[in-house]
Amino acid sequence: MSATPESFESAFSKAVDLGNRLADRDKDADLWDIADGLLAGAVQYWLYSRQPCGDPHCEDCLPIGTAEARLAELKRLVTELATESEYYHTPADSNAGRA
Repeated sequence: MSATPESFESAFSKAVDLGNRLADRDKDADLWDIADGLLAGAVQYWLYSRQPCGDPHCEDCLPIGTAEARLAELKRLVTELATESEYYHTPADSNAGRA
């Protein structure tokens, strides 16, 4: 199953909006805690959505047929999404070049 660009963008935008609303609602909240909670929820939903169908010969389920395979796919996807993010590199990174 592949997501449509509209469903991906909608989920992405709503997750960011939710994080912003939670941070705005509680000015003393730790942004890392909010982000970790959003990530935990996203991981749970992702794992729920990737349950194999039960047919050991199903080609669609082969890449996610075991817990280890699902985790490997999740790590691959997180790496891809993180490196594509505009926030991946920041000027404050310890390895950022300085002139």
